[in-house]
Amino acid sequence: MTLILFGTFFLFVFLNIPIAVSLGITAMIGLYVGGFQFSMFPNVMYASIGKFALLAIPFFVLAGSIMEYAGISQRLVTFARTCVGHRKSGMISVTVIVCCFFAAISGSGPATVAALGTILIPAMVHQGYDRGISTALLSASGAIGIIIPPSIAFVVYASCTGVSVGALFSAGIIPGILVGASYIIAALIASRGTEVEMLPKASAKERFIAFKDAFWALLMPVIILGGIYGGVFTPTEAAGVAVIYGLFVGIFIYKEIHMKELYKVFVDAAVSSATIMFIIATAAVYAWIMTTSGVAANLSAAILSISQNKILILIIINIVFLIAGCFLDANSAFYILLPIITPVLGNLGVDLIHAGVFLTVNMAIGLVTPPVGINLYVGCKSGGITVAEICRKIIPFLIAGIISLLLITYVEPISMFLPRMFGQV
Repeated sequence: MTLILFGTFFLFVFLNIPIAVSLGITAMIGLYVGGFQFSMFPNVMYASIGKFALLAIPFFVLAGSIMEYAGISQRLVTFARTCVGHRKSGMISVTVIVCCFFAAISGSGPATVAALGTILIPAMVHQGYDRGISTALLSASGAIGIIIPPSIAFVVYASCTGVSVGALFSAGIIPGILVGASYIIAALIASRGTEVEMLPKASAKERFIAFKDAFWALLMPVIILGGIYGGVFTPTEAAGVAVIYGLFVGIFIYKEIHMKELYKVFVDAAVSSATIMFIIATAAVYAWIMTTSGVAANLSAAILSISQNKILILIIINIVFLIAGCFLDANSAFYILLPIITPVLGNLGVDLIHAGVFLTVNMAIGLVTPPVGINLYVGCKSGGITVAEICRKIIPFLIAGIISLLLITYVEPISMFLPRMFGQV
């Protein structure tokens, strides 16, 4: 059964069949070979997506789509530029800072790259930075979108493991900032010797004007996270509030969204949400077969038989997720691998919230790891460079990401400090 489930799935993936379809077909084959009733397929699919926590996904996707159409990108860039744009590392810092802010709104890596690429890449190139380095930096920074809350990947992980979404959101803040800082350092090292045109230092008045213009955009993550941590509403309810707030800002304050554009906003969000939910539904059936047939338990035992050394096992788990991230999105990887990995983590005494963070960081690195790093392809389209070129330029950022990953994995307080401070664990 193990060979059938993994062999068939990866065969379909290498044949370039969509992930959701590959999971679904493999699950049907698994049902037949395992002697299960085919009625389990729709039953498990429905049960997997019929969860209140997962309702946050379409709402967060819609909120991100609304804020993208609301003209938030340019306002965030302008504000960040007035704050740090005059420094030698100004545009590098602006790129990472804006990606972190936009990530806190969209919760999606590819969406962050797509929304900011046409603004930030030309700005960095105009200032003198190499186009390949600029595109690689944006692609890597956009991946922070699945670490900085609100994160769709965290919602899916919580659904798989039963941990608190709010605790995961808290745990992702410091690691997200750490990864962003490591990318700034990597970009500075990669750009050594580059003649950069310095931007003029903004006056206090210019900074205030930029802040006032970006205020409503900056307030959105405060409302979402403040409401969750303040006990005002649940993460799912926060996602609904984000949609209402985004519509209000986009239509009445920024006035960038017109009624005729709302149809496109909702359609874009519906397509993205349907894609995510379809993957979750088929992956859940796949995971159910693995668990029910005993494949997951056997693989867990096999991992533990290698060694009882916590450091070594965590390295193995990170390598597995890094490789998975080269081919799978975070949602698919969690449903496929967590039934195997969760018992191992429990046996090692690893907190599942802490594990959720470093596993998600793995998948963030996977977003910019060839051959299937989604952010790379989105970045190439925005930056106007080839995949081969960006694969060379992304290496310093992969190194920086892996160093951050090791710190987050083995220094637990990086992830757990805020959840403990808020009394969530």
